[in-house]
Amino acid sequence: MPSRGAPLGEGETNVQRMGQDQMLRLREMHLAPYIQLSTLLIGKRRRSGGNMFRHQIDTMAILMDYGYIDSVLLKASVIHDILEDIPGFERDRILEIDEESERVFALVMEVTRRQVESKGEFLTRILEYGSPLSLVLKAADRISNMIALGYTTDVEFIRRYTDETERYVYPIAERADKEMRRELEELVGTRRAYLSRCFEI
Repeated sequence: MPSRGAPLGEGETNVQRMGQDQMLRLREMHLAPYIQLSTLLIGKRRRSGGNMFRHQIDTMAILMDYGYIDSVLLKASVIHDILEDIPGFERDRILEIDEESERVFALVMEVTRRQVESKGEFLTRILEYGSPLSLVLKAADRISNMIALGYTTDVEFIRRYTDETERYVYPIAERADKEMRRELEELVGTRRAYLSRCFEI
């Protein structure tokens, strides 16, 4: 399982940390068409500020930070919200991109909430039936969302989201990558501390 490397040493670069073989794989992925498609999300504002395009890129960066250099996973990460957030989006715009498009689309579908699903049902489906890549992608997605939660002051939303993370996403992260679960626990802890301070004032 990929894992985060040790802190950079003196004179060490991120390229050295990632490894030349991984850099070569990354260079050959042709991520640009997926990133270009993801720019459709620039107009979708987020509760914590910024927009959904930035969130897609942030999710990809988190995956890379944890050592995941899988082309299907990274391609899916930069468009993972596009089906939910762009009404009437035509799936052929994904399927026609390259030879991995079908696998990318299938992964995006796994992490896309269906209209008939509650949030709990959606996350439970990923936990019980999701592929290993969908578990990793959802864990990275939630890390990004939890970081963004630090810029939200809606106490009830924070409480609801942290409860949801503990109940549904911890088990997903446990199966996906235990280091990701640890980071989620730290992030939830900071939000719990914020809630405690709110009620002390």
